Amino acid sequence: MAVTPANVLNIPRPPTFATAAEKRVHRKRMLAAAFRLFSRFGFDEGVAGHITARDPERLDHFWVNPFGMHFGQIRASDLILVNHRGEVVEGKYPVNGAAFAIHSQVHAARPDVVAAAHAHSMYGKSWATLGRLLDPITQDACAFYEDHGLFADFTSVVYETSEGARIAEALGKYKAAILRNHGLLTVGKCVEEAAWWFITMDRSCQAQLLAEAAGVPVKIDHATAVATREQVGSPMAGWFQFQPMLASIMRDEPELVE
Repeated sequence: MAVTPANVLNIPRPPTFATAAEKRVHRKRMLAAAFRLFSRFGFDEGVAGHITARDPERLDHFWVNPFGMHFGQIRASDLILVNHRGEVVEGKYPVNGAAFAIHSQVHAARPDVVAAAHAHSMYGKSWATLGRLLDPITQDACAFYEDHGLFADFTSVVYETSEGARIAEALGKYKAAILRNHGLLTVGKCVEEAAWWFITMDRSCQAQLLAEAAGVPVKIDHATAVATREQVGSPMAGWFQFQPMLASIMRDEPELVE
């Protein structure tokens, strides 16, 4: 048997939970932490942007940020629970109509997805104007090699679930999608994974924009890009890459778990 880093490194594993209630508390805390980190990275843009997490018991419901609340102020207790009709069933704040239109359809189309993230990040939306997929020009970008889709259309703000369904179709089986003239969308089997894919995808957009401004980037060959994706693009890798940032935000802003 070949020795791989996973065989030899003492890598922690994602937590497990005895009850759905414990799992719900954890998901909400991870959502709050992800929003605080998105604020640090400057992914907030007015009232735009949302991260959702499927409820562990009511599988057609998801937790999401309150409409109009700054990412940097969100606590776990501020999150709202929205059902499949777009109604807020827990929480005292309204839901962003675009969040419901997009995320309800993504969660419905992908039962394997626990969390989805979308924001109007500077480099993500800049790259999205080109209507192109990312190229495998860095190790980090290889996480998305042949594992992200393109929604090659823009019809203004997404308020209709029919438009959300088209976005979900463009996402397909992938971990991410580029929404032309709009921004990025990432998904994961946990909140930590979906949030990490968004952060590293935005940075990969930045890297390619910079590289193409300087010259013609050298692409990594297909076989190597696929092998690299298997190393850095798995759900476990996504979860683990988020952990250092999670530890930092939890230490600096512990009130987010309230």
